[in-house]
Amino acid sequence: MAALFAPEFFIRRLGLDPKVNAAMIYPFRMFGIRTIIVGAELLLPAGEVRTHAQRMAILIHGSDALTALIARLSGQLPPRQANITVAISTTNFFLSLLARPRK
Repeated sequence: MAALFAPEFFIRRLGLDPKVNAAMIYPFRMFGIRTIIVGAELLLPAGEVRTHAQRMAILIHGSDALTALIARLSGQLPPRQANITVAISTTNFFLSLLARPRK
């Protein structure tokens, strides 16, 4: 939720200047609203919407982890911040695998 309302904070945490990297505000806001929506769906009682959110979380966190890794390997983020981003996204991906619905 903080990414939606305070994206500049996260940009600074990546070691970047939000004024110089203002284009990053938009994707941080998108991540923030996405997190709120998926989180709210995961809090719903068992059913079709929650099951869909659990399945989508795998795709969402997997693509986040891959994007973070690409940013790390291409030097788009400073190494320390990129490593943290990769670790967080990869952890979220594995947690989403553990939480996936089983048939």
